[in-house]
Amino acid sequence: MNNNILNSIRFLVFLALQLLIFNNINLFGYLNPYPYVLFILLYPVNSNKSLLLLSSFTLGILIDMFANSGGVHATAALLLAYIRPSLFKFAFGLSYEYQTVKIADKITPERITLLLLAIFIHHFILFFFEFFRIDLILTVLFRTLLSTLFTFTISLLIIYLIKPNKR
Repeated sequence: MNNNILNSIRFLVFLALQLLIFNNINLFGYLNPYPYVLFILLYPVNSNKSLLLLSSFTLGILIDMFANSGGVHATAALLLAYIRPSLFKFAFGLSYEYQTVKIADKITPERITLLLLAIFIHHFILFFFEFFRIDLILTVLFRTLLSTLFTFTISLLIIYLIKPNKR
């Protein structure tokens, strides 16, 4: 299937899942999953970077519009898409330089590092701009840590569900 068509379908699926299911989950007042970050991380490495930035911003702003969250998702998604090459380079090293990285392959320590770091950065930016007060930094860190672990668990489940079965 064409890469653009696959990315468009992935965009719509992650948007629908986030809006219909995951935006309605708020466990204990602190656990909020945001697995739409997988769209940014699963975007092909050798594809158009400008299109990634544009589609990440669009995904974030659409989530903001439906969640009435004032642009925090757009900011967090855009910043994550912008620093994504640095995260890939940090997690994969030379493999990223030769563009042989696929997140949906079997889970390795490099992939876990990338997922955890990317989700943590996204959530920290999201919650920091949501509260936007330096005296609430402990609340921001607490919510970031809990939501990162929750989102990471859900993201691993989603990756295992969409991963092609190799026999």
